[in-house]
Amino acid sequence: MNESKAMRTVRIAKPEGLHARPAELFVSLALRFDAEIEVVKDDQRVDAKSILHVLTLAAVQGTELRIEAVGRDASAAVDALAELVTSDFEVNATGISKTRRAVGGVLDETVDQRESD
Repeated sequence: MNESKAMRTVRIAKPEGLHARPAELFVSLALRFDAEIEVVKDDQRVDAKSILHVLTLAAVQGTELRIEAVGRDASAAVDALAELVTSDFEVNATGISKTRRAVGGVLDETVDQRESD
């Protein structure tokens, strides 16, 4: 079986950083995907589907994180998680992150992505 890989670097723009509520949103979204997803900060690599692991990153405003995924839906997972970060963890009633392309967002091109159910 051929598994795809995807990776994207994002920067935390939220003044409060990646605290409990945004971490819960991030993990909840990651759990919607079958891919194995990890978040990397410097030399620390954690499971994106574990809130405790994500919180151990202590990602404050300005922290760069690399989102990596392996699996059949890796690209969709990375796109959705990167969009969530760039929206400052805001999701509207339709389940679409409010994409923000300003400084502090995704460091490469952002693709509008609906959260999968």
